[in-house]
Amino acid sequence: MPRLRIAYGVMGYGRGHAMRTMSVLPALMREHDVTVFAGADAYDVLAPRFPTVRIPTIGYQYNARGSHSLVRTLRRNFEPMTDLLFHGEGRAAIEAEFASRDIQLVISDSEAWTHRTAQKLGLPRISFDHVGIIAYCKPHFPPELWAVGRRDAWGYRALMGVPERILISSFYPAEPAYPQVRIVGPMLRDEVLGTQPSDGDYLLAYFNKGEHQYLPHVDRALRLLDCKVVVYGTRHRGEDENLDFRAPSVEGFVRDLAGCRAVLSTAGNQLIGEAIHFGKPILAVPENAFEQRLNAHMIERMGVGARAELMTLSPSDIDGFLGNLDWHRSNMKEHADDGRAEALRILRGYIAELSREIKTTRKRPATLRAANGAQLRGAGSA
Repeated sequence: MPRLRIAYGVMGYGRGHAMRTMSVLPALMREHDVTVFAGADAYDVLAPRFPTVRIPTIGYQYNARGSHSLVRTLRRNFEPMTDLLFHGEGRAAIEAEFASRDIQLVISDSEAWTHRTAQKLGLPRISFDHVGIIAYCKPHFPPELWAVGRRDAWGYRALMGVPERILISSFYPAEPAYPQVRIVGPMLRDEVLGTQPSDGDYLLAYFNKGEHQYLPHVDRALRLLDCKVVVYGTRHRGEDENLDFRAPSVEGFVRDLAGCRAVLSTAGNQLIGEAIHFGKPILAVPENAFEQRLNAHMIERMGVGARAELMTLSPSDIDGFLGNLDWHRSNMKEHADDGRAEALRILRGYIAELSREIKTTRKRPATLRAANGAQLRGAGSA
């Protein structure tokens, strides 16, 4: 198979997309010339390790109560969405980066700018994420989430399209709705596979947007527990009573996850898959977003944890969960999985199939100007 020039787009909201990407990037980079395109949280994680171009991103905004603010979200995302949909300066600069690197194929983890750029330039696309389980699989939503799920599935397809190949990583199974869809288990990073679990006596708490989600009633609920709590995702640092606030750390977080008693966390797919691998029950406090609410529902359905409402979280919610840990642990082995080897095999197959369709002598659009790409490069750029 020829060595291709690949753009790998990574959604910047939260760290889960970046962690999934890190599980396959080293292998792909040994075989192809890969440039990462990421913004916000994902850029901060990936740029120190891989050649990365900073790009715009969209994401939820919060109100003072710690919940999503529709008005702030619309206001914050108006400019980047206008750029994305109507080919603004950001889109033009990304196209210039593609031209300067002579990109031949795009892999995207829920990242809209690289999807749209590939569509315009006629480049083949591989979608590799978890959100695709909503858009490219047959609906599997509980009744209370059915309408919202159908809406979000439509919105995701409208934004990303239906790529030539689709790979989905998920901690739970689903049935594909398109022939080009494959589903694998969670992506376990080297740090996870290289760490042995142990039975600690502390609760691990993680908030993907802790500056908004770590509210006074959450702090109070954790302080009233009869155990130590290691907390990630907030701006606090150091020990305070039974709480130990820690700074972001890829390796440190994995060690603390492997050694904890159980996990209290927002309901991201990547962390859930890693917690199940280590046999750690999860109390999910999902964001008010469909994917996370569905993930929390599946955790409870599989018996590997429970769910609670972040806005009303109480000590009794946590105590009730901690009282059922043995039962949750008994269900873990059935659902533990590592989909990385299969994902890499499928990705290699997809790349080989699509490489035969790529015209290596394709003419670049005359409107592209590689020099404009400098607008996007950050300190971690290639």
